[in-house]
Amino acid sequence: MRYHIKISYLPLLLPLLILTGCFNLSREEPPQQHYVLGESQLQDNRAPAESLAGLSVGLRRVQVAEYLNTPLIVVRHGAHAIRFSEFHRWGEGLGGGINRALASHLTTRAAFETINVVPWSPQARHDYLIQVRLLRFEGQVSSSSASEGKAYLLATWEIINPQDGAVLARGTTDYQGGTWAVGDYDALVTLLDEGVGELSDDLVASMVGLATP
Repeated sequence: MRYHIKISYLPLLLPLLILTGCFNLSREEPPQQHYVLGESQLQDNRAPAESLAGLSVGLRRVQVAEYLNTPLIVVRHGAHAIRFSEFHRWGEGLGGGINRALASHLTTRAAFETINVVPWSPQARHDYLIQVRLLRFEGQVSSSSASEGKAYLLATWEIINPQDGAVLARGTTDYQGGTWAVGDYDALVTLLDEGVGELSDDLVASMVGLATP
């Protein structure tokens, strides 16, 4: 009498196939994309604010809401849910990026002598210091199934006398503008950059009021 014994070698072969690359269980992920602010200047046909010509401004470090303190671009769904885009990121720290973009926008609004971004030289002298607190800076969609959304910037700010630290003016910039197709992060960043431009408009208007006798 003959007995046939069947032995399966598959469990033994699987580790070898994986190690040699013949059997790939991984899924290819999309590449990360990185974005910066301040390169999409708006067309501004208004005359520069003459009363601010020759003045020097110092931009203090932007204070960023904790949930925005991440390289991942944020999109808010509805009132409370937020999602962080793993593959669409800021190319620099958001606070530093806001300051750099804000300085860039301010240079188009008035002929300032200098606009310094912290850290600046101990010898630097300023007519005004600006402190910005960034509360919202994100895409905003109504629901997970929405195909379009808005850009949202919410910031409070102060204009400070560098001589004694007194607050000369304070305000809030609440920008909800434009429409971007969900998934088009280049369009979203462009709209957020426009929001920084709105912030610079508010600051310039306030400084004009302070500088005008």
